[in-house]
Amino acid sequence: MENLQYYYEKAYDLVISIVPQLLWSIVILLVGFWIIKLIIKVMHKGMTRAKMDVSLQKFLESLTNIVLKILLLISVASMLGIATTSFVAIIGAAGLAVGLALQGSLANFAGGVLILIFRPFRIGEVIETQGFIGKVEEIQVFNTVLKTPDNKTIIIPNGPLSNGSIVNYSTETNRRVDMTFGIGYEDDISKAKAILKQLVQQDPRVLKQPEAQVLVSELADSSVNFAVRAWVKGSDYWDLYFDMQEKVKTTFDKENISIPFPQQDVHLFQNKQD
Repeated sequence: MENLQYYYEKAYDLVISIVPQLLWSIVILLVGFWIIKLIIKVMHKGMTRAKMDVSLQKFLESLTNIVLKILLLISVASMLGIATTSFVAIIGAAGLAVGLALQGSLANFAGGVLILIFRPFRIGEVIETQGFIGKVEEIQVFNTVLKTPDNKTIIIPNGPLSNGSIVNYSTETNRRVDMTFGIGYEDDISKAKAILKQLVQQDPRVLKQPEAQVLVSELADSSVNFAVRAWVKGSDYWDLYFDMQEKVKTTFDKENISIPFPQQDVHLFQNKQD
């Protein structure tokens, strides 16, 4: 009976010593969560006011939320007398193991961070990268999603994307359309050049400045080639390109200007046997 009384007293003393500390830790934990939520809300308002990219906003808010909560939990554990040094060591070892297992994913994560920070392209812009051309539909933390002109969805990992070459077709408002047209050597160069200039100048989509150019670019094997360079709005690029192919062909036909194509003469010799 005395032993039982002894254990009761020990348990009572333990509860008396732990409960206040436990309650205080719970209060700190709840207040800490409230402060973290407030910090995230202030961050969101500040980044929205600064007109920061939405994808970057969400990423920074999520990362800050996770880091602050981990620090809060470690602090509360330390208040309860839990050895945080071993706890931190375990987290570090686990992080190293996960990092080795997910090297590719971490490279894509780092690439996503670089893209979101430096923004070589934005959602809605047309880019060429990794052998693909398409409109940027979404910039995720690990991947970037493109939509090709023929409505295919291309998912490109951010690691290679951030380390590779990127051609952004939407950065500048105006683009130069480069076209090549050939005529035969027997045709009138001056006449063909005047026709090409007239076709370009009459098209309302062609900008007056910079001025369009029509130049003799090459004396090829079977043709005299003209380089036609016209500046247009980015949205008119392909429309003008395809329309000019048709207009030049029909006009050259009307003006009896030939458009040569590669030809090959084959000579057959018959050996006479004695």
